[in-house]
Order: sequence, then structure tokens, then C-alpha cells
Amino acid sequence: MANSQVQLRKPTLDKDLEKLTFTEQATHFVLRSWTGVGIALIFLLIAMAVASTFATGTPGVLVVAVAAALAAYMAMNIGANDVTNNVGAAVGARAMSMGVALVIAAIFEIAGALLAGQGVAETVASGIVDRAIFPSPVVFAWAMMAALISAALWINIATIANAPISTTHSIIGGVIGAGAAASGFQSVQWDAIAVIVVSWTVSPILGGVIAAAFLYFIKEFIIYRDDKIEAAKTWVPVLVAVMAGAFAAFLANGGTNGFYDLPLGKALLVGLGFGIATYVIARPIVRRAAEGLDNRNQSLRVLFRLPLICSAALLSFAHGANDVSNAVGPLYGIVSTLRSGDTGGGVVIPLWVMLIGAFGISLGLLLFGPRLIRIVGNEITKLNPMRAFCVALSSAVAVLTASALAIPVSSTHIAVGAVFGVGLFREWYTRNSQRRIDYIRSRGNGIAPEEPPANLDETRRRYLVRRSHFMTIISAWIVTLPVSAMLSALIFLALNALFT
Repeated sequence: MANSQVQLRKPTLDKDLEKLTFTEQATHFVLRSWTGVGIALIFLLIAMAVASTFATGTPGVLVVAVAAALAAYMAMNIGANDVTNNVGAAVGARAMSMGVALVIAAIFEIAGALLAGQGVAETVASGIVDRAIFPSPVVFAWAMMAALISAALWINIATIANAPISTTHSIIGGVIGAGAAASGFQSVQWDAIAVIVVSWTVSPILGGVIAAAFLYFIKEFIIYRDDKIEAAKTWVPVLVAVMAGAFAAFLANGGTNGFYDLPLGKALLVGLGFGIATYVIARPIVRRAAEGLDNRNQSLRVLFRLPLICSAALLSFAHGANDVSNAVGPLYGIVSTLRSGDTGGGVVIPLWVMLIGAFGISLGLLLFGPRLIRIVGNEITKLNPMRAFCVALSSAVAVLTASALAIPVSSTHIAVGAVFGVGLFREWYTRNSQRRIDYIRSRGNGIAPEEPPANLDETRRRYLVRRSHFMTIISAWIVTLPVSAMLSALIFLALNALFT
């Protein structure tokens, strides 16, 4: 009987210990999640303190401080939702760990925002609505604050729902809605909106086409070659050189906030020179990495890992240059309007404004970004380092082009468009490439090209792109602008009624 009691007590004790262990683990999880919220709140307070310090003497300094906190909140939401597109492909291809991806993205987001972000920020601040039509600088300030609140709330909701929406759609919808509520639809500069909307339509298609073109080149000249390692040693340095040269040309042609601005012809020469220098450096590095590798596709993943990391860093720079405007554009509009005493603006964007946006985006990514990285990197189509390199490089080229033109495009559009472009191209290439068919037959391993499926269900099963994600993402894009606009209009009316 005693032994029986001992045996009964022991499992009861074990169960109690297991409950305590589970409770401890749950507590750690909750505390970890609340730690992120606490750090975010501290950053908001720092943003307010910085704004109060540097905006001393500006009329309505309290309004500027609150607007700085809202811009910081918006920037963190952009980091949590939007920056995932930059490194999602690289993480999905397992070229880098989540931690390395977060650090690289954070560093290059800050660099892009500070070095090349002013042009697009000025467009968001003064190119969407005509400030001269607003009744007063205060009314314009309330409108910009309403835009920030509505856009940040909508992005926050989307992030919680794991939906990679467009933060550019959100803020431009917010500016349009608040501007229309403040001074009528005549304040909206519809010609500028038309250009931006056209860019939203063209940019994802452009990203997909460029990505598919790069993938076609890689398949034709590297993957489906008898000696693919030798082919990779020839062409991988060329691809890296093209990437570096394009980036150098962008920086030389006004890509540093006007600090260094060469004419396009000279900038292209700078890019060419930088590309040649990069090729000379990359060629021996790739050859050393290729030593001892077997002649198979798995070995190519090793050779494409470094180019993929570089392209992800370049895309993060491009995103910082373009999308920091979504956070700091309205704040810059408020600061410039209140300082100048009218709605004409004309104040150069202060460095402290850009710092709030740059560090806010990086902090939001580090604290809240990993969940959406997995969605973009894994759930639309299967990515390996070669495909992910095509996605990142094509997205960076498209975003940098838009930044050079001071057009606020959606990096989400472009990155997701590139992912779909790669997946759809793979479907076409798998069925139609004669080089692939000849390559498979030449291996002498008895593997024949795939026969066409016998029925529609089998066709859908073999799709390399998940169509359901396409419709979900398109739906999110369509509703974002009108929802942000309506929400922003309501918030402006509430603010205007309470404080004026």
C-alpha cells in the first residue's frame, strides 16, 4: 500500500512540475512580447524629446513633438510590415539566417533613408495635396497628423493579420483623405496622383519581368550547362558587377540627396567603372568558393549565397531611400509649414526628421518583422538562392529607379511582383524550354521531360505559384488606399473639432 502511495504521489509531483515549467515558459513568452512593446514606447518618447529639442522656437512645438511620435510609430509599422519584402526571399532561400537578415536590413535601411530619402519625402509632403489651398498652417498640420494615424493603424492591423500590404498606399490614401476633408477635393493634386497610380501598376509588372529575365539568363547560361560550375565561375562575377555598377550609377546621379550629383552620362560611366572593378574583385573570390564543388545544382546554391546577401542589402538600401518618406513626409510637411508661417513650405528636411524615420523602420523590423518575412519568403513560391537573387536584384533596380525620379512606389508591389514573376516563369520554362529538355535527355539517366497533366486538378497541383496568395495580396492592395483615406478623413474631422 505504501509503495502504491509513493508511486501515485510521484507522477502527481511530476505533473505539478510540468505545470510550473509550462507557466514559466508562457511567462517568458509574454514578457518577451511586452519587452518589444516597451522598447517601442521608449522610442516614441525619444522621438518626442528630439523633436522638442530641435524644434525649439517653432510655433506649435507641442504639435511637432506629437507628430514626431506619430511618425516614429508609422516608421516602426513600416519596418514590421514592409521591410520583410527586402530579406524575405533570402531567408526563404536559406541563404541567411533570420538574425543576419534583420541586422543587414536594419543597417542598410538607415543608410538608404539618410543618403537618398529626401526626394521622395518631399513628394509625399508637398506633391500629393496643395498646401497653399489649406485655410491655415494649423489645419494642414492636423491633416498630416490624421494621415499618419490612419496609415499607421491600418498597417498595424495588417501586420497582426500577417498581411504584407503596401505602406505607400496607406500613407498616400491617408494624405488624400485628410486633405479632401480639410479643404476639399480641389486640394488634391490629381495629376501627381495619376503618375503615382500608374507607377503602382507598372512597377510590379516591371519587377516580375526583370526577375524573370535574370532567371532565364541563369537557367540558360549556368544551370542547364554540362559544366555548370565552370559556367557559374564565368557568369556569377558578371551578375555581381552589374548589380554593383547599377548601384554606383544611382548614387552618382543624385542618389545622395543631391550631395553628389553627376549628369546621367557621367553617372553611367562611373557605374561602368565601378562594375568593372567589382568584377575584377569578385572573379577570384567566386573561383575560390567553387573549388571542390560537385557539378550539381546544390553547389550553385553555395556560389549564389554571397550575391544574394549583397542584393538583399541593396534592396534594403533602396527601400530606405523610397519608403522612409511614408513616415517622415507628413512630419516634414508639418515642420516646414509651421516654421515658414504659411502653407508654402520651403524648408530643407532636417536631419533629425530623417533619423526618426530611419531608426524607426529598423527598430520595427527588429522587434516585429520576422513573421511576415516567412510569408514573403516561403508561401508564394519556392525560392532557392538563384531565384531569390533574381527577386532581390530586380526589386532593387525598380525601387532605385523610382527613387531617382522621386516617385513613391510600393516596394511591396515590386517585391511580390518579382516573386510571382519568378514562379510563373518557372512554370512556363518547365513546360517549354528546349534547352531544359535537351539537357535532361543528354544526362542519360532515363528521366524524360514531364508530360502534360491529364486533367485540370492535376494541372493545378503542379502549379509552382500559389494562386490563392495572389488574390489575397491583390485584395489587400485594392482596399488599402480607400480604407486609409476614409479613416484619415474621419480622424481629421475629430481632431479639428476637438482642438480648433
